[in-house]
Amino acid sequence: MKRPAGLYLAYLFQFLIAANILIALSLGEYSQVFTGVIGLFLTLVPAIATRRWSITLPPWQVNLLIAFLLYLHVAGEIQGYYLLYYPYYDKIAHLIAGITVSVLAFAIVLLLDRFSRLNLTRWMIVGFIIITAMAMEGGFWEIYEWTFDTFLGTNLQHGLDDTMLDMIFVLIGSVIVALAGNRYLSRFSKEEIAERLVIPKEPPPAE
Repeated sequence: MKRPAGLYLAYLFQFLIAANILIALSLGEYSQVFTGVIGLFLTLVPAIATRRWSITLPPWQVNLLIAFLLYLHVAGEIQGYYLLYYPYYDKIAHLIAGITVSVLAFAIVLLLDRFSRLNLTRWMIVGFIIITAMAMEGGFWEIYEWTFDTFLGTNLQHGLDDTMLDMIFVLIGSVIVALAGNRYLSRFSKEEIAERLVIPKEPPPAE
């Protein structure tokens, strides 16, 4: 079976993350090495989830989004793109983050609905997408940046306007995915979509 080109793009971004880790290591920037290693590990999470729980996220699309997002973050820190191209680089990264987290939230809520019998309506699912993205990227991420700036002396946040624009771009990304998800749910039932995310178990070998 031929692999889609998008999957090779995801591999490329994983390679670029690894290259940035080596650059940070050569410069003695060990905190950035740690950030890069965590980012590289997170790109492997979809494959780990597939093997461990017999689920499959929309394969190359999710892999590509996660790898691209984490490359943006790692390269932004190590190569200094966040400051060099501020504020545009930062806002694009938050837009991509909002889209990525929302796609993951869409898949996760459908799986939760399937396995726990929540019986969620379409609008509940759409709301979950937006709320999850705003909580993870608009809330926890900004708290993370504030914590590092306050206690470690970093310069991740650039005032209230910067924080609010970050949250607005995350919201835009989540709304885009929510609208697309709503349209998708109008064409296919949530059960049909969730079924595509579950790897069918192979029947036991005949005796």
